Amino acid sequence: MAISLIKGQKISLKKDDGSSLVDFCVGANWGAISKTGLFGNTKTVPVDLDLSLACFDSNKNLKNVVYFGNKSASGIVHSGDDLTGDVDGDDGLDNEIISIDLSRVDSNVDQIIFVLNSYNQIDFNDIPFASIRLYEGTPTRVNKVFATYNVAGDHTFAYKVAMILGKLYKHNGEWKFSAIGEPTADKKLEELISRSVIKYL
Repeated sequence: MAISLIKGQKISLKKDDGSSLVDFCVGANWGAISKTGLFGNTKTVPVDLDLSLACFDSNKNLKNVVYFGNKSASGIVHSGDDLTGDVDGDDGLDNEIISIDLSRVDSNVDQIIFVLNSYNQIDFNDIPFASIRLYEGTPTRVNKVFATYNVAGDHTFAYKVAMILGKLYKHNGEWKFSAIGEPTADKKLEELISRSVIKYL
């Protein structure tokens, strides 16, 4: 059964069979906004969220940033930019996905911070649904969901346009995951990453 993450929760990447989760995907799923006009007509407002990550070494030096404009680093691949979100309700698929193979990530990478920001500055309070999940599989196939994080269900994200989702980090040579879940008012990815360094590395 998938773990439903809550803010501040830390989990190991141990699977039920005792082996470690090494090759997996982190996906973000969200919906476009439907607005009903004065005469009952429905208008769809695109929602452009961006899932990104930043890699740091043990000295908190930034090594790589992976996002829609730089889609790969060693052991990490971004699926590309989704500009609209799900238009006709939740289709069950993730809109942006980052695939990670920890065995191929640069050996000097010690922490990986995940962030989500609203490119067109639509705050999370207006988005009908948004969630993050960590799963085994590929960008087009989900084999088994390991953990989920319901973003839209947290009222603390209201009236914010960015958030620090969580981080992968090494502890005694073993990778673990911490759900941070901090909303911010940062409008640029650079600002969001800088805040992550100050508060969570």
